[in-house]
Amino acid sequence: MPRPEVNRSGEMEVFARIVELGGFSPAARALRMTPSAISKLMARLEARLGVRLMIRSTRKLQLTEEGATFHQHALRVLNDLDEAERAVAACQLPRGKLRVNSNVPFGMHYLLPLVPRFTARHPDVHLDITITDQVIDLMDERAEIAIRVGPLRPSQLVARKLGEAAMAIVASPDYLARKPAPRHWDDLAGHDLITFNFQRHSDEWSFRDDGRRMSVPAHGRVAVGDGESARVLALNGQGLARLSLFHVGNDIATGRLVRVLEAFNPGDVEAIHAVYVGHGGRLPARVRAFIDFLVETVDLTAPPKAVSNGL
Repeated sequence: MPRPEVNRSGEMEVFARIVELGGFSPAARALRMTPSAISKLMARLEARLGVRLMIRSTRKLQLTEEGATFHQHALRVLNDLDEAERAVAACQLPRGKLRVNSNVPFGMHYLLPLVPRFTARHPDVHLDITITDQVIDLMDERAEIAIRVGPLRPSQLVARKLGEAAMAIVASPDYLARKPAPRHWDDLAGHDLITFNFQRHSDEWSFRDDGRRMSVPAHGRVAVGDGESARVLALNGQGLARLSLFHVGNDIATGRLVRVLEAFNPGDVEAIHAVYVGHGGRLPARVRAFIDFLVETVDLTAPPKAVSNGL
C-alpha cells in the first residue's frame, strides 16, 4: 500500500510555531488554522514519529526530551529552507558569468561597443565574449548566447530576431580609380572579387536583371574567413566585396566604400538572431537580461560604431 504523501516541512513549521507561541491556539491564529486542525496535525506527527513531543496542561506546554531534540532539528531545517529560497530569489537578478559568442562583423561593430552600457546596467553580470565566424555548438563550447547571421539551420535552439540588413557590393574609391566600376554583372569577370573560404558560404553572387534572378560564380585572388577581413581588404583597395550594410554602412556614409551594381541588387537581406539553449523552463536572469538588452539597443538601420579607428 503506497505511503500517503507527508508535508514534513509544513509539520515542522507548525510544531516550531506552537513552541514559539506557547500553545495550540496562538499558533492556530498565527497560521490561520483552526485549533482542531493544529491538534490533529500534531497527533499525526507524533503517531508517525512514534514518540510524544510535548505535554500539554491547562496552563502550559512542555516539550519532552524527544520534542526538544526534534525542535532543534526542525529549526535548522526551516532555516535551511529559508536560505535556499533566498538564494534562488537572488538568482532572479542578473548575475554570474555569461558566455556570449558572436560573428566578427556584428561583434566588432555592434556588440563590443554596447558592452559598457550593459555592464553599467547589470554590474553583477560578468561577460565572457568570443568573437569568431565559426559556427559553434553552444553545448560543446558552454556558451549561453550566440549571434547568428543569415539563415538558421534546424536545431533545438531558441532564436530571438534582432533585425535584418540588406546586402551590397562595395569597393573603395582607390580601387575604382584603377578599375572603373562595373556597369553590368557581366563586367565582374574583369574585376578582383574578395570571397570567403568558410564552408557555409556560397561561392556565387546573386543579381536581378530584367525581373530574372541569377547567380554568378564569384572567384577572386583572395579568400578570407570572416566579414571583417573582407571589409578591411575592400577598404585597402583589394577589390569588390559583397557585405551586409549593417557591417559597412558607416564606411559607405563616410565615402570610404562605394556601392556598385545597385541596379542589379536583388534585395537580399541577412537576418540576425540571438540564439540560446531552451532550458524547458525560465531562462537564467542574466541570459534574459542580455537578450532583452540586445533587442532594445541594436539598431541595424543606423550606421554601426567601430570598436577602434581601424581602417
